[in-house]
Amino acid sequence: ANTGNLDAAIEQLLNVEKQMRLAGDVAGTRKAVTDILQLCFDARAWKTLNDQIVVLSKRRGQLKQAVTAMVQQAMQYIDETPDVETRVELIKTLNSVSAGKIYVEIERARLIKKLAKIKEEQGLIAEAADLMQEIAVETFGAMAKTEKIAFILEQVRLCLDRQDYVRAQILSRKISPRVFDADTSKEKKKPKEGDNVVEEAPADIPSLLELKQIYYELMIRYYTHNNDYLEICRCYKAIYEIPSVKEDPAKWVPILRKICWYLVLSPYDPMQSSLLNSTLEDKNLSEIPSFKLLLKQIVTMEVIQWTTLWDTYKSDFENEKATGKSLGEKAAEDLRQRIIEHNILVVSKYYTRITLKRLAELLCLSVQEAEKHLSDMVVSKALVAKIDRPMGIVCFQTAKDSNDILNSWAANLEKLLDLVEKSCHQIHKETMVHKAALKV
Repeated sequence: ANTGNLDAAIEQLLNVEKQMRLAGDVAGTRKAVTDILQLCFDARAWKTLNDQIVVLSKRRGQLKQAVTAMVQQAMQYIDETPDVETRVELIKTLNSVSAGKIYVEIERARLIKKLAKIKEEQGLIAEAADLMQEIAVETFGAMAKTEKIAFILEQVRLCLDRQDYVRAQILSRKISPRVFDADTSKEKKKPKEGDNVVEEAPADIPSLLELKQIYYELMIRYYTHNNDYLEICRCYKAIYEIPSVKEDPAKWVPILRKICWYLVLSPYDPMQSSLLNSTLEDKNLSEIPSFKLLLKQIVTMEVIQWTTLWDTYKSDFENEKATGKSLGEKAAEDLRQRIIEHNILVVSKYYTRITLKRLAELLCLSVQEAEKHLSDMVVSKALVAKIDRPMGIVCFQTAKDSNDILNSWAANLEKLLDLVEKSCHQIHKETMVHKAALKV
């Protein structure tokens, strides 16, 4: 259709739309506005299309259903646009029309996501991240759960890409990890009258288990920035538990290797100890015997020779890839630190007093280094120890006050009297039995 015919046809339909709108005919108004947009689309008149969307949305007393139908109809044309500029213009028009209207909030979120993707492709990551942060999808009642999670994960990813780690953490807290454990096989209940009708997620949205893997991979990126090894390990553990990963050895073997490395790199604490023991009980660990041996060495209360351990595992450590790159020099230093801490804990279990010189020999360190590492552990409350520097003696015993000593004496006396009483009772019993036997 030429421009004259198009303008005349639009004018005719606008009159029809006015009559229907004033009469309160929802179906008729919706049909009229969608027909106007279809005419513009068929004529490939993109500027006219944008103008008509704005005009129709601003008409006096415009029906909500008509605006919703118009936005949904125009969204189908976005992928048909001839170039990026036209596409961005159409998205911006639809965005301005749907802004502040709760009945098209889901459509607006999808429009922003498309616009952010275009910006990211152009290399404007900061702009894309700012656009995505405008939308708070967690408040949308009608949006499908998987689509909400996917949207928030996209926000987190863009924040990580622009290295805004504080905002990435705040956004990630909007997703509770418990949501991934929900049973998706259960049938959905039919909504009662008055309930919000939840829309189905679009076909391109991943499943809940796929979203779980994406979530934990993003959290690994975040924790890698902070070198929080225990949290990285817990993220890999969660990925390892996903059925699709656990059934495929090609997927779970590299993840189990990473779990082992990050467990060894994590500082000693109850959570680390619990994860270490549960990983050792995993039957799959027997498939990678060298890592099983590594974990056993960490659990066993024996001094580990750092040089021997490093010679054995150096190639494995350097070849290990985490988030696309090797573990790095920082991780190698931390590994040595963990082995030294393990050795000091072992020494404290077997000795109450030891000379600094002998401690340094056991740790394969100089006296100054041994003292430094020991002091760091005392400061972090991982260990109780006192160093007599003039004498060069380390004491691992905790100093007890007079109340504690008196209490321990009282407890010991109580135990002793209890044992005496039990012994007397046994002797009396034996005597009675013996006398009864003589009488018979």
